[in-house]
Amino acid sequence: MQILTWNVQWCCGLDGLVDPARIVRHALAMGTGTGGIDVLCLQEVAVGHGGLAGAPGDQVAQLQALLPGWQLFFGATTDGVDASGQRRRFGNVVASRLPVAEVAQHRLPWLAEAGVVSMPRGCLVVTVRDPALGLVRVMCTHLEYHSASQRMAQVQALRAIHAEALAQLQALPGAAAAATPYTTPVHTPHAVLCGDFNMHAGEPAYAALVAAQTDGSALWHDSWPLLHGSAPQPPTFCLFDRTWGPTPVACDFALVSGSLCSHLQGWHSDSATQLSDHQPVLLTLA
Repeated sequence: MQILTWNVQWCCGLDGLVDPARIVRHALAMGTGTGGIDVLCLQEVAVGHGGLAGAPGDQVAQLQALLPGWQLFFGATTDGVDASGQRRRFGNVVASRLPVAEVAQHRLPWLAEAGVVSMPRGCLVVTVRDPALGLVRVMCTHLEYHSASQRMAQVQALRAIHAEALAQLQALPGAAAAATPYTTPVHTPHAVLCGDFNMHAGEPAYAALVAAQTDGSALWHDSWPLLHGSAPQPPTFCLFDRTWGPTPVACDFALVSGSLCSHLQGWHSDSATQLSDHQPVLLTLA
């Protein structure tokens, strides 16, 4: 199973060109083996934001047209209408060529901080059916950039979402009739949490994300150190554009649940592409 995560900056390359088609082509070309990419997790997808550089249109519709046969889900973290009546949305996309069993959208904490630039954040969860692994919850997120306290609160929320799912697995809800809102959702211990976390591995929020629980077990395991030990992760931000920082940094991660640690097979980032201000990361599960 191959999952690619990429902050695509509304499909705007460092050349200023907004082109969802070349994003999709490049992402799919990163797939290895006969199966190729199974799930795409994209952050910073825009709909109706004509004021952004390159004036992106309805990128959800564009991406769906570029991925025939795939199921595509959009989790708008901002959704508003301006004075002229124009609706503007911005958020995360998960697209899957695997069968989808369930979809959930979680709003992450948005703390009140006077004078701090920020935006609502969320986590889009799409549970897919992989032929080998079975049910896998794929969680796509993008955390706050300007506020360390908000990132910490959002990290704690992500931990809580996964902990709640594991608790449900251990204490399944009562059975309900089919085709009603009470129909029991699917449950699985397998989960992948990926996206742009807007923090590096040395920050307190990162330590909190991978911290052990009271029983000594970790909720989340960062796939890079599991595969490569203490070697530094390749940077995924500010490689070519230093607008947001003086040096390259690794802030795009792919984490897995404990149940998937033994299935990790590969981690790859494209450090050459300039189709966004972030680099894509590809995770392979055996």
